[in-house]
Amino acid sequence: MIKKEIAIGFLIGITANLAGMFLYISIIMQREFEVVLSKASEEGVLGSIIALGAILNFLPFFVFIKKKQDYRARGVLMATILSAIIILTTKFI
Repeated sequence: MIKKEIAIGFLIGITANLAGMFLYISIIMQREFEVVLSKASEEGVLGSIIALGAILNFLPFFVFIKKKQDYRARGVLMATILSAIIILTTKFI
């Protein structure tokens, strides 16, 4: 039961991160998602776009904390940590 709650939170965290990236690219940059990702990868700024997308993880995290769903909040936190690891690898490798 606990692993299921953490997995749900993790999936919501990954989804929120992807949604944040998509919103940033489509609203702020006003370009196509695939084009921006490929160009960002070439220029080495993909980590910055992932970090901006991870800001959206605050919303489900605090909603889960407020609803006393601590294990789901833990899953969102794990997704955010995974995003940080991906950012580190794209910046330094």
